[in-house]
Order: sequence, then C-alpha cells, then structure tokens
Amino acid sequence: MSLVIPDVLEESCTTRQALERLAAKWRILLIYALLGGPQRPAELRRRLPGITQKVLTETLRGMTEDHLVERRVHKQTAPQHVEYSLTELGKSLEQPLSAICAWAVEHAPSQ
Repeated sequence: MSLVIPDVLEESCTTRQALERLAAKWRILLIYALLGGPQRPAELRRRLPGITQKVLTETLRGMTEDHLVERRVHKQTAPQHVEYSLTELGKSLEQPLSAICAWAVEHAPSQ
C-alpha cells in the first residue's frame, strides 16, 4: 500500500475535514474511553475530568451525527438509561490512534 499525501490545506480535502472533526478537544479522549466498551454519560464524565455535562452531551451528539458513536436507550421511561458505544467506524480509529500513542512514547522528552 502506497502512502497517499492529500492536500490538507484545501478546505474541500476529505482528510482535512476528518482531521477537523477529530481535532475537537474531547473527541479523541472519548474514543479512547469508549474503546473499553459501552458506557453511560456519568461514567464518561468521571473518566474525563474537566468536561462539563453540556460539552459532553454536545460532543457525543456530534460524534453520533458523524457515525463514530452509537447512542442506546435501555429504559424508555424516566429516568432513562442511556449508554454510548463506538460504531464500527469509531472502532476503526483504534489502530491509527495506537500508532500515534506509540510515536508519542518513542519521542517523549527525556526527564
């Protein structure tokens, strides 16, 4: 497989559009959190200190619209039991993110 180098400086570039969607502050961290399996919003808030309920809800909604995350309602009556999980598309980010983690460890500054 040969490396394709897209013109990410062009607004219409699909790679640029994907990078912009993933670069949102909490998205990558939410993907990491959900790699372990489905979780409820309260669990995600505990795992991501500093994220507000509003930002968590907005971010998960956007990730659902981008087909990275699936929202499931397990109880229709109040109080609802909702959990989020990665879709196959979301799970497909595991390998590229692992490569970034490996790169970060390899190039970590010496202490």
